[in-house]
Amino acid sequence: MSKKIKHFKQRDAPKVQNDLRDSGQLFVFGKADSGENVNERSALQIATVYACVRLLAESVASLPLHLYKYTDSGKERARKHPLYKILSRQPNPEMTSFTFREVMMTHLLLWGNAYAQIVRDGRNNVLGLYPLLPENMEMDRDKNGNLFYVYHAYSNEIPGKTNQDILFKRSDILHILGLSFNGLIGFSPIAMEKNSLGSSIAVEKYGSSFFKNGAQPSGVLEHPTVLKNPQKLRDSWEAAYRGAGNAHRIAVLEEGIHYKPIQLPPEDSQFLSTREFSVDEICRIFRVPPHMVQSLRHATFSNIEHQSIDFVMHTLTPWLNRFEQAITKDVLLENEQDKYFPLFNVDGLLRGDYQSRMRGYAIAFANGFMSPNDIRRLENLDPIPDEEGGNVYVANGSYVKLKDIGAAYSQKKGSEN
Repeated sequence: MSKKIKHFKQRDAPKVQNDLRDSGQLFVFGKADSGENVNERSALQIATVYACVRLLAESVASLPLHLYKYTDSGKERARKHPLYKILSRQPNPEMTSFTFREVMMTHLLLWGNAYAQIVRDGRNNVLGLYPLLPENMEMDRDKNGNLFYVYHAYSNEIPGKTNQDILFKRSDILHILGLSFNGLIGFSPIAMEKNSLGSSIAVEKYGSSFFKNGAQPSGVLEHPTVLKNPQKLRDSWEAAYRGAGNAHRIAVLEEGIHYKPIQLPPEDSQFLSTREFSVDEICRIFRVPPHMVQSLRHATFSNIEHQSIDFVMHTLTPWLNRFEQAITKDVLLENEQDKYFPLFNVDGLLRGDYQSRMRGYAIAFANGFMSPNDIRRLENLDPIPDEEGGNVYVANGSYVKLKDIGAAYSQKKGSEN
């Protein structure tokens, strides 16, 4: 058993009461109003939740993430910085960058918080980032008001630390949090919307039970006389007609037995409509366009491209900003934060269709703010040699200011006189 952690008094200024507990305690996992138990694992068994979490986690993980440094001419990749390789290729010896960010994003979507241990050497250079399970993490303040983290290592995920409470300084933890009331601890969208998800679980269970019972409404068997062993009749009926494999079999009723259904058929109770509504409701929670989880009822060929761009701008971008700013705050040293910054590259997701891109490139080239090689780099093509004009910038020279219209004509006429 782990030892009980002592909670110290909150800092004096600014005076905030329970500033570390508000987000975590208002929305907790547990039973929904439908009676179903909702937690991060039961919610993930809902197909739409799984699809939304997988879509967002894989989208964030698949985007290029690099460390940049500011220069006099703009920015350039900081390839010599120890953090560059960790962010772009391998955060620790056991994971790729894709896997690490996929795990962190999954934690963030299910628990509202994502934690990773920061391992440094004696010169404060980052050696690795290791994800930690949010359900085992607590945050608190010491008597001086400084934040610290307590990790309950109940498994062998940390060698030599099984069944121990490990204390981490704030500088040892990368903490990415979701929506929050206090800016310190995020709350889980699963816990916050457990009633909505609980209804979805109840509908799934109802559907499973419906088909398990032969896709027929339950009912009663009426016998004209008193039965000595009604259980035997019930068992024999279920053995013959229960289950999807026995659906539509012809029933043979003897001894005056009558079967009477006592429930509405599912089409009357709008079972399928309820399931479709659950898909929209869950997509609304995660702000995911329904067509991206294979719900194409409201999608058309003309709006899918714009919905995909909207997905990048209004769904992915806030999550990417959370990652970038958390890395800057927690992983970069204080004297590095004005020189370096992490950045996700989303250009590939915003490219649009081929015809739109070519039209945009033509406008950019004709107005002098892109060269042929600038365009070829965006299309992943080899550059044109400089001597062949690959880096030449041109502009249409026929444009003149309104006040200068006719000036050249007037000068020409004056010279002829």
